[in-house]
Amino acid sequence: MRTVTKLAGFAVGLVAVFGATYGVGRAVDPAPAAESRHDDAATPTADESGGTADRLPGGLLVSERGYTLEPLDAPAGEFAFRIAGPDGRPVTRYDVAHDKQMHLIVARRDLSGFRHVHPELSPDGTWRVGTPLTGPGQWRAFADFTPTGGEPLTLGVDVAVPGELTERPLPAPATSTTVDGYTVTLAGAPQPGRTSPLTLTVSRDGQPVTDLEPYLGAYGHLVALRRGDLAYLHVHPDGTPGDGRTQPGPAVTFLADVPSAGSYRLYLDFRHGGRVHTAEFTVVAGAAPTGDAPTPSEPAPSGGADHGTPGHGHN
Repeated sequence: MRTVTKLAGFAVGLVAVFGATYGVGRAVDPAPAAESRHDDAATPTADESGGTADRLPGGLLVSERGYTLEPLDAPAGEFAFRIAGPDGRPVTRYDVAHDKQMHLIVARRDLSGFRHVHPELSPDGTWRVGTPLTGPGQWRAFADFTPTGGEPLTLGVDVAVPGELTERPLPAPATSTTVDGYTVTLAGAPQPGRTSPLTLTVSRDGQPVTDLEPYLGAYGHLVALRRGDLAYLHVHPDGTPGDGRTQPGPAVTFLADVPSAGSYRLYLDFRHGGRVHTAEFTVVAGAAPTGDAPTPSEPAPSGGADHGTPGHGHN
């Protein structure tokens, strides 16, 4: 059964404390009470990461290795943030990874909303983009980047958007879904603690799609989020366009390193016909912890441009 939650009063409190606006979605960092805090202190349990803080998956920390994700005030309809470096000053130089200097991914905490956008960098180190927070709820924002001279990082922060929220149960695991008239099938299953191949095959009107277009340096881009704490896994494709062996569809294979047993939501971005489409799957790695199993009666999302759920898109 879906639960309706009123966030308006909560948001008023946030405005008083943080001076938040809808355009900013000012950060609120504890996670929901049912989850452990990761932004202030990293003390994961064994079934969360299998190790210590230096082995945490991405996106669980707002600050790591001296770098901090800092949301900023912005006009309504805009999302702004910066990355503060070890010296406390805004970082202004970044390496290009997957064709971009910055990947901003946002997801609602119930995983019913997802957007992947690419902000623009100002000379003062401020990143700006039209707000990807498309509806009320508690969102997690992930900044995926590589500071010049440093190592790749994914930092995460909670962001609240006021309004009436209808919580959605996690769809049941499935090996096929449809989006924008395409059918995408999944072969393979993630295994905790090891690298697992996941192959996603795209078809349309019953015919395999063999002319996928490169997107972010590959024929597909896959993000995995762990249910509960939203640990972020940026999964790597097996092969790149133009390498002499990687074909432009219908199959795209990724190598996934899953840190723990549990339920994960997969988001596959692929480009065809000049547009980016996103197919979503729920998968279970190993034996899901008690209480982590998705609701079996909820179908996998399918349908048109909104992918069956609010808040999906690209930029």
